[in-house]
Parts: sequence; structure tokens; C-alpha cells
Amino acid sequence: MTEPTFSAQIGAAATLTEARLARALAAAPLAGERLRPERLLDAMRHGSLAGGKRLRPFLVIETAGLFAVAPDAAATAAAAIECVHCYSLIHDDLPAIDNDLLRRGRPTVHAAFDEATAILAGNALLTLAFDLLASPEAHPDAEVRIALVRTLARAAGVGGMVGGQMLDLAAEGRFAAGAPLALALSEIRDLQAMKTGALLAAGVEMGALLGRAEPEAHDALAAYGRAIGAAFQIADDILDLEGSAEAMGKAVGKDAGAGKATIVAALGRQAAGELLAALVDAAETALAPFGPRAAVLAEAARFVAARRN
Repeated sequence: MTEPTFSAQIGAAATLTEARLARALAAAPLAGERLRPERLLDAMRHGSLAGGKRLRPFLVIETAGLFAVAPDAAATAAAAIECVHCYSLIHDDLPAIDNDLLRRGRPTVHAAFDEATAILAGNALLTLAFDLLASPEAHPDAEVRIALVRTLARAAGVGGMVGGQMLDLAAEGRFAAGAPLALALSEIRDLQAMKTGALLAAGVEMGALLGRAEPEAHDALAAYGRAIGAAFQIADDILDLEGSAEAMGKAVGKDAGAGKATIVAALGRQAAGELLAALVDAAETALAPFGPRAAVLAEAARFVAARRN
């Protein structure tokens, strides 16, 4: 699979997701809503329609495609997971957490609006995600919709992304004596699997659910999702160390300054790079049962490792 083909696929998924998000964030109130405050909608749009790779929606759409699910049929679930991702970025950027002023090359939501509006915009995007998944547009079968809701909720909640963020803050020494904690490698991997890996793996899982994957196929895709999630975070840690703010569209070099627990800090740059390569190999191996049909997903694993932003 060549890079232009992969680029075309992820670009198509991004376009489809953007359109579905824009429709979900229209000004007209839905049934059961009284009105939609303009400032809140503007902040939600600022935080979710600002571009980005749309990797998580791509994983939903491409995985579902393995089972002949059309991209349009997967778009609502793809938009739902992107809502959760964008909410997490809005809240991560807040002064109480990372205190960032730049995201995707633009002012963060709290910088462009204000802190209270940013909190509410994140809250609203999170709840919108489950509104989308509860709709028959996500899938005609209510049992599949329930499974989608459960998968995304668990990946995003106390045992997933939010729990991982809490562990990350604790590792920085936010709640102890103010000094970063020395975590074992296994603890860092748990933290990263929750904070970053869980939502990426959920994208693959949601695609498998949309396609009603058989257990063996489901297990293979779960292994792929875990590998790509771990690879993404290591690549992100390397980019924070070696990347530029211009390419990243956000501040870099903050992990070391904050004493963050990362694989790079624990193993060193060379060993972390070797682990990253091994995770890409593991992701590709997990896709072997699908043969050439999974070539774009295999390319996605390589993209995650080699990305520059």
C-alpha cells in the first residue's frame, strides 16, 4: 500500500467526519432541546472543526470497512469518538492541567474564549458523543448501539482516558510533595495505555462492532488496536523531545520540564525507538488474518510511528 493511497483514505475519513461533526453542531435545536447558545456552539466548533489528522475516526471507518461497512454508515460513530477526543484536548489545555495556549496552530479554546466556556464546550462535546451513538444513524441495531456506547464510555472514563490523565498528573507530583514520582516501566505503560491508547484502541473496537466481527477477527483487531495505541504515545513522546512547535502546532519540550513519566524518559531515546518499531511490527502481525484488505490499516501503524506532527 503506497503512502498516497493511505493519505487519500485518511483524508477521506477526515472530510466525512468533519461534515458529520458540522451537521451535529448546527445552530438549530434538536428534538428535546430548547435552544443552542451561540457562544457555546462557537467554542465547540473551534475545538472540534479545527482540522487535525482525525486518526481515531479513520480507525473506526477503515476497520468497519474490513467487513464491507460503507464509510457513510460508519460516519456517525466516527464523529462520536472525535467528539470525545476533542473534548479531551480542550480540557487538557486548561490552566489547571497543561495550561497550553496553542493547539493545531491556533489558540486553544480557553485562550480564544475563556476558561469557563472551554469547560462547558468540552462537557457538551462529551455528551454529544453519546447522543450520536444513541441515534439509529450510528447503527440500526440497538444492541450494536449499546455496545458502541459501552466501548467508548469505558475507553474514555475512569478506567481509560480520564483515569490515565489522573495517573499522569499524580506522576508529575501534583498531589504529593510537588516532586515527580519515579514510576516503574510497567506503571508508565499502564498510564499511557489508559491516557492515550484506550481511545485509539476503541476506534478499532468500534469499527469491529459496526462490522459485527466474529470473535477471532475481533481478537486480532483488539491486538492491533493495543499496539497502535502504545506506538502513538511513544511517537508523541519522541516528538515532544525532538519536534518543533511549528510542525506540531503546539508547544513542545514540556514533558521533561513537567517531569512527566514517559517511555523515552524511562528507557532512553534509542530503546524507546526500538520499542516503537516492535509495536509497529506487532500491529502489522495482528492484521495478518485479513490479508491485503488490511493494507491501509498496516500503513496507519507505520504512519503513527513516522509522523512529524
